[in-house]
Amino acid sequence: MIHQYKLNGYNIVLDICSGGVHVVDDVTYDLIGGFESTGREELVDELASRYPDIGREEIDGIYDDVCALKENGQLFTEDTYEDKAGELKAKTNGVVKALCLHIAHTCNLNCEYCFASQGKYHGERAVMSFEVGKRALDFLIENSGSRHNLEVDFFGGEPLMNFDVVKQLVEYARSVEKQAGKNFRFTLTTNGMLIDDDVIDFANREMSNVVLSLDGRKEIHDRYRVDYAGNGSWEKIVPKFQELVKARGGKNYYMRGTFTHRNPDFLEDIKTMLDLGFTELSMEPVVCGENDPARLTEEDLPIVLKQYEDLAKLMIERDREGKPFTFYHYMIDLKGGPCIYKRISGCGSGTEYMAVTPWGDLYPCHQFVGDEKFLLGNIWDGVKNTAVREDFFNCNVYAREECKDCWARLYCSGGCAANAYHATGSVRGVYKYGCELFKKRMECAIMVAIDREFNQDGNTDK
Repeated sequence: MIHQYKLNGYNIVLDICSGGVHVVDDVTYDLIGGFESTGREELVDELASRYPDIGREEIDGIYDDVCALKENGQLFTEDTYEDKAGELKAKTNGVVKALCLHIAHTCNLNCEYCFASQGKYHGERAVMSFEVGKRALDFLIENSGSRHNLEVDFFGGEPLMNFDVVKQLVEYARSVEKQAGKNFRFTLTTNGMLIDDDVIDFANREMSNVVLSLDGRKEIHDRYRVDYAGNGSWEKIVPKFQELVKARGGKNYYMRGTFTHRNPDFLEDIKTMLDLGFTELSMEPVVCGENDPARLTEEDLPIVLKQYEDLAKLMIERDREGKPFTFYHYMIDLKGGPCIYKRISGCGSGTEYMAVTPWGDLYPCHQFVGDEKFLLGNIWDGVKNTAVREDFFNCNVYAREECKDCWARLYCSGGCAANAYHATGSVRGVYKYGCELFKKRMECAIMVAIDREFNQDGNTDK
């Protein structure tokens, strides 16, 4: 299976199952497009007529080159992974590598679009005790098998509302990781309201990554991200974010925004982040209910798709100017990339990755917390709801009929189970709107990577 598209002056051909990426001229692009549906003589005749300046002999040679690529497994390769999907995932069955610690089910902001109900997750406000957090870390160690690197995200609500326990848990993890043969990597996700010098010093010493919530333009951010008095938070958090990022040397952080029906032109928000000095960026489509006014609509879709293309062009422009920036969804390695296990299995929610509530309950990920149907068990007794775990274990890219003929399936790994569930009622469903966004992001990401590969030595000729 192949996927062909043209973007920003590049003719790009993707060989889906080998991962091959080919940048070709017009005649080769058209020849590949007709290679499987049209006989050789007919196709060469057609192309010779379409491209009179290119001799038939040269087109014949191009046809031979495409045949060689096919024989070498670089074009039109068959999908041989479906039968291996369960087998590959079974090798890590029962091994947990990451936890999302809901250190605080409470928040000091009252964001209208918050999927977590302002941090309460449809329940009561609560904070995690040191004892529960300590047991969660022990649970992770006990269930991590031979994995050396373990991931822990301090999440909320707003985790800095329980900052003392965050510090205690990191101290505990550092005290036991060497003896356990493990290495903890911590991430902190924060709205920034409580950042001070102590938080900055601690985060820069102990956090492998910090995720900072900013929706870009002041008027957009302050429309949704308000305190309980209705006041916007932009003026308070931006200077704090700038100070934290500067202290981190501009590395190992992400400025994470959310775009909604109010700002499908989210590129303007990215430009605002750049103007503020931030260069590690992410903008995510809102996750909300069908009747939520923040929900992205079909009318928004062409605007959003155009934003992704214009963002890719802006990245290339900034590369030329020596002012590059990172966009999370455009990070792709054309030469290596994720292993086939990751391409098939996805994020590992419910199996390798779980969320822990303040009282120690286990859920497949943070987006399922509070929905009792997805309660897996707890950190003392382990996973008891094996039916739900099994459903997530079987939730690979081949579990969705709609994905089997999709060119992007080995890039998205079947997509987000939570988004699928909220859109269709099944973790094996397909969130079609999200699929359209993902496919456009991948096309743009690959194009940017190609441009950077071609121009890494300063050569700007295509």
